[in-house]
Amino acid sequence: MPLVTGGEVTYAALDYAASAPALQRVWDDVAAYAPYYGSVHRGAGYLSQLSTELFEQSRATVADFLGCREGDQVVFTRSTTDSLNLLAAVLPRGTRVFVFETEHHASLLPWRDAEVTYLSAPRTPAEAVASLERALEESEQGPRLVCVTGASNVTGELWPVRELTETAHRHGARIVLDAAQLAPHHPVSLAELGVDWVAFSGHKLYAPFGSGVLAGRSDWLVDAEPYLAGGGASRKVSRREDGGVDVEWHTSAARHEAGSPNVIGAYSIASACRALAEAGFDSLVEREQALVARVRAGLAEVPQVRVLSLFGDDAPRVGVISFVVEGWNSSHFAAALSAEYGIGVRDGLFCAHPLVRTLLGGTPDEPGECGAPEAEPGERSLNAIRVSFGAGTPDEHVERFVAAVRELVGEGAKWEYRTEDGRCVPAR
Repeated sequence: MPLVTGGEVTYAALDYAASAPALQRVWDDVAAYAPYYGSVHRGAGYLSQLSTELFEQSRATVADFLGCREGDQVVFTRSTTDSLNLLAAVLPRGTRVFVFETEHHASLLPWRDAEVTYLSAPRTPAEAVASLERALEESEQGPRLVCVTGASNVTGELWPVRELTETAHRHGARIVLDAAQLAPHHPVSLAELGVDWVAFSGHKLYAPFGSGVLAGRSDWLVDAEPYLAGGGASRKVSRREDGGVDVEWHTSAARHEAGSPNVIGAYSIASACRALAEAGFDSLVEREQALVARVRAGLAEVPQVRVLSLFGDDAPRVGVISFVVEGWNSSHFAAALSAEYGIGVRDGLFCAHPLVRTLLGGTPDEPGECGAPEAEPGERSLNAIRVSFGAGTPDEHVERFVAAVRELVGEGAKWEYRTEDGRCVPAR
């Protein structure tokens, strides 16, 4: 990419938490399938039969990747957000939902038709478990669902999923795991964790945009009306004498996959799952933790940098680190990293407004838009900067980032910047 200071540099993609670069393996698999692309289900032609087989094989691959239990369903969706909205749509009447205010908006916001208890930000994993325990003890009996992240998209910290699951089940509640940030970095197994559902997105799992998964227990999914009504979800439609229609809906995952499904999206997720499984999470985690240690050590050498954390410096985490720089607007700092060093990071509130506000010392309900700076370049910002990485991140990208932070803080930006449409951009 071109630099505003002249010359070009290889782009350092350090925004994996937003969207991880798709694996070459995924692109190769999609390209190999593309000439045989066809409509799935019910088609008699060869391409339709091939695509149907590929689609259902992809479902089986994802089920294996997630350690699904007998009777679990894998529903293909558009994203984690879509998956959790689907689950919200099938909740039994009167369900109470328990969710920490520290969640990503995809987990925080879908429960509009349920009674929701928002739990305050815990400062230790044990406090998170105790907070949920109290809330469940004080709630009325009936259908109850706990929604929790596996790894924070702001701090990267791992949440005590197994302990929260045990607490939920002990009180007769169910639990859904937002694994958008966990699945690309650690193995996720429904059987081992005991969670009732798992949701994640393809574009964070090294696959393209527009595909996601909701996997887990089938009973609420089968008992509810389809998420979308239409072809594919219906098994039989007949006309009544009064002019209306009677519909028999599928009881399989197809019940919530109305319309022509995203076959390439499902296949790309399955391809990424195979690639990660074959690479082995042990080696991936070991390398990622070395990168985390390098970034944290480098940031610790700059006194003006404050790394954001809920659970403290020693908490286990994935390759997601957010921070603020004293005297810098976060949007200005991120713009300078990109324009002058070829480094792509994220600035803003990361679609987790209450959490970021809490970590920055504000109140959870302070106003603000994702990514929108609230000060001119050089002024203090109420937003943060996030660097994130994972499989395939070169050492050089991390080293360049650490060196760039040190240089920007010590010497300042080399270019002038201005605010345009709510963003800091290089002045022309």
